[in-house]
Amino acid sequence: MALNTSKSAMQTIGNYELLEKVAEGGMGSVWRARHLETGQIVAIKIMPAHMASNATLLKRFEQEFRAASRLDHPNIVRALDYADTGSTPYLVMEFVEGESLGQKIERDGRMPEAEAIRIIAKVAQGLHRAHEQGIIHRDVKPDNVLVQPDGVAKLADLGLVKETEADLNLTKTGRGLGTPHFMAPEQFRSAKDADVRADIYSLGATLYMMVTGELPFKSNGPLDAWMKKMNNDLVPPRQLVPDISERTDWAIRRAMSPNRDQRPSTCREFVEDLTGHSTKRIPQLQAAADQDLWYLVYKDDQGVMHTVKGGTSAIRRSLKEGLLGDASNVRASRAKTGPFEHLRDYPEFRDMIVAPMPASVPSLGGSSAVNPALPLNAQGSQSRRGRTTQDIPGPGARPAPAAPHIDMGDDRPTSVEWLKWIMLPLVAVLSALLARLLFSK
Repeated sequence: MALNTSKSAMQTIGNYELLEKVAEGGMGSVWRARHLETGQIVAIKIMPAHMASNATLLKRFEQEFRAASRLDHPNIVRALDYADTGSTPYLVMEFVEGESLGQKIERDGRMPEAEAIRIIAKVAQGLHRAHEQGIIHRDVKPDNVLVQPDGVAKLADLGLVKETEADLNLTKTGRGLGTPHFMAPEQFRSAKDADVRADIYSLGATLYMMVTGELPFKSNGPLDAWMKKMNNDLVPPRQLVPDISERTDWAIRRAMSPNRDQRPSTCREFVEDLTGHSTKRIPQLQAAADQDLWYLVYKDDQGVMHTVKGGTSAIRRSLKEGLLGDASNVRASRAKTGPFEHLRDYPEFRDMIVAPMPASVPSLGGSSAVNPALPLNAQGSQSRRGRTTQDIPGPGARPAPAAPHIDMGDDRPTSVEWLKWIMLPLVAVLSALLARLLFSK
């Protein structure tokens, strides 16, 4: 049955009554609708008849249903049905009560950082599932993230989706698809070459707007936006909102690196960058993780290998102060027996080792005096390579004298240690009183 738009009858399409238009997009209008027999409330995307005559666009519309129907995840809008009346193709989807992030930001401005990270982490989980099934979204942006009243976030609109294993060649080399402010720079040249890291770029750009309330790379057109992206002419989030944490600022800028090789390789890694904690739990190392204990191996200036241990904050402080020399050569493990991995493999320390490309570089292949693979604090400390201490000092303590290697201990005092410090003065006072009584006699 074709779309009925007569005033004397309700508007229907197929077995659905159209209740109200809720959105208008590049691939058609979206309506809230009700199934005529079951009464189920759904969302229906209707493709205009003049677009349905375009074989490529029609194929892309069908592909959206196939992709969405394969994805069963609480953070992705489910696809329920696809039909074609002969001149009006339509897609039936789960109806999400709530609003888009774009609408929320437009109304309320920037979001609290903790809330923004919670929402983007949920979206990343859904996107990670899509990537596991070989699906690239290619149009992640605030308007395509729906947030329910209970706070559940769902990624919608897979209209530009790309199936990596069975590309239908719906895009041609040199043709970009997506929204300029949020899509990766490589998509401007060829959407066909977009991979997982293009979606991660868009996740970072979406989070940028969530925590700052500003569009990344403000521009007047796609060409200007592309040039700014290629030159990494991005205003750091903390420059706009100083209250944003250093970690979130770093995670966003790393995800939005012009060179995709410098971005997180998975959505899981992006979430780890934001939280500073691993998304994986290894049972045999759980106890060590709960105790916040790490073992490090490194070579001193004489090439002798050493194993040391310490807590997360002590190691981070040592890295920041350059006490570990060339941090890129340090390996770590939760277990004394290993396996030992590079510090960049651990979210707890990755922000101390990996940095996005410096801002305003002339080109992706241009040289720079600063190594973009290392954070500025690590590079600035390389001149102090080989500086060591026998013990990493605790908060407020003076650095210990130099020694051949570092012996780091957990800098967090235990309850027993605190008790000792409290009891020592008391014991001293009691001893003095007892001595006075004895000698007075």
